[in-house]
Amino acid sequence: MTGTGKTRRYDATARRAAADRTRRRVLAAAHDLFTTQGYTETSVAQVAQRARVSVDTVYASVGRKPQLLLAVHDMALAGGPEPVPAEQRDYVQAIRETPTARGKIETYAAALGRVLPTTSPLMNALREAGTTEPQCRAVWQAINDRRAANMLRFAADLRATGELRDDLTDRQVADLVWSMNSAEYFGLLAARGLAPEEYAGHVADVWCRSLLAANAPP
Repeated sequence: MTGTGKTRRYDATARRAAADRTRRRVLAAAHDLFTTQGYTETSVAQVAQRARVSVDTVYASVGRKPQLLLAVHDMALAGGPEPVPAEQRDYVQAIRETPTARGKIETYAAALGRVLPTTSPLMNALREAGTTEPQCRAVWQAINDRRAANMLRFAADLRATGELRDDLTDRQVADLVWSMNSAEYFGLLAARGLAPEEYAGHVADVWCRSLLAANAPP
């Protein structure tokens, strides 16, 4: 009986490991196709073919096409092979470890300059698909709502430094940051010829000038 129990535990572990490997192959395939072909031109069948799995396996391991795009979007934010919660992302941890509000803003702006060139086309494609596909619209809205909630946490983190303007609420701080870290705003500046690092410098400058108290450390 003891030997049988050990075998079952080993088999379960092996199955989970195999499932994780399959999921990573699916995510890698979806990432490659979405970022090279775009959302509209990529089919779940193509993802399955590139990942060397069946379409049903794609659905079981990640989900349907909008969920695939959401996972790829969050992979880009995480900078790794798997999507992770916001608090586990490297740049979020770096922001929280930075002691000054200006440092936090500059760290976040630099991270945006790295990730938005990848995530913005995905968000734009999802928004466009949402005009005819309700599920895409729902995923796009969920990402925007999640981003707004995360910006309230960012505002609270800035507030804890004691360096924000007293006349601004956390909601006002969050709304300004949320509007300028969007795919739409990044796209407008990119269309005007700003490089990602120039975008990062621009938003950091605007946020520091608009949000920080006059006596905030330089």
